[in-house]
Amino acid sequence: MKRLDWYILKKFFTTFVFCLMLFTVIAVAVDSSEHTDDFVKSGLSTHQIIRQYYIGFIPWIWSMLYPLCVFIAVIFFTSKMALRTEVIAIIASGTSYNRWLKPYLLGGLLFATILWFANRYAIPKAIELKSNFQTTYIDNPNNNKDFDNRCSGCWYKRLDSVTYIGIRNYDTSMKAAGPFFLEKVKDNKMYYNLRAQRMEWDTSKNNWKLTSIVERSLDSMKERVRHIPEMSLDLSLKPRDLRNDDYLKDKLTTPELVEFIHTEELRGREGLAAYKVERWRRSATPFTVILLCLIGAVIAGRKTRGGSGLHLAMGIVLAAVFMLSDRFSTVFAVNGDVHPMLAAWLPNIFFSFIAFLFYSRAAK
Repeated sequence: MKRLDWYILKKFFTTFVFCLMLFTVIAVAVDSSEHTDDFVKSGLSTHQIIRQYYIGFIPWIWSMLYPLCVFIAVIFFTSKMALRTEVIAIIASGTSYNRWLKPYLLGGLLFATILWFANRYAIPKAIELKSNFQTTYIDNPNNNKDFDNRCSGCWYKRLDSVTYIGIRNYDTSMKAAGPFFLEKVKDNKMYYNLRAQRMEWDTSKNNWKLTSIVERSLDSMKERVRHIPEMSLDLSLKPRDLRNDDYLKDKLTTPELVEFIHTEELRGREGLAAYKVERWRRSATPFTVILLCLIGAVIAGRKTRGGSGLHLAMGIVLAAVFMLSDRFSTVFAVNGDVHPMLAAWLPNIFFSFIAFLFYSRAAK
């Protein structure tokens, strides 16, 4: 690390912090004006709203604006350097073009590492705080129905290759439901059936307590029926699995998300593409930061008559193209046949070619 590196990195960090704070103030102002009525109806004080909502909202908005702020910061301070002919002086002093890009690469790696760890652990916790407030005070309770318009407390799940369960009228606060049934099916034939009038979660034993049970065991010869007043049942199903949560994929940390996807795949659940895209996106977005750093440096490093305005315009256009490509790839993965990993990384692959094109045409 030489004086040139520290000079560029210092400008990089200060400009990035300024951009991030500026966009954060704007985002909070717009969000607070949009949800003013909801905040008033909640009856909470300003301190409670900040603690229960905005402490989660600000990291969430940072995660969305992070790559864009890095890109704008690079373009802004580099175009100022080019306008003052500092870049020309650096290259003319014998510094190679690749050597001049080194601090940008280092800064991009540092910012990408911070975002990678935040995406995996910190931001999901912040989104959990924000989404809990939003579900309680902002979202319409009448929309608490699942995608096929059945009751939100009704579930039908496959627990393993032979076991299927059905639950009606599940109450998330009481952790109880009824009625309940369990079936075991092998070779398209049911060989075990259990029905209960009520089930509830036993916190002391960490299993389900059933009451008013009828148990049937079937084989090729006969059917055996037992009436049981009460019993405990161990299922690979916890109360947290019985929830209709639109924010679930964003609230889970990456290890929890990987475990959730694996568990649901074993249960035979469909429609996990959005969760898989989210998993891979958390690793793809930090790489985007590195790409945007290099693209911004190459674009803004050339002195033009348009100055910073032209560079910023080009940057905004590229950022818009990136966001559109990211949205399209996600839609194709969720509603089409595109592999989730490819969908998450496709914008980076596309912009890698753009970065190489700008780099090859740069005046060195």
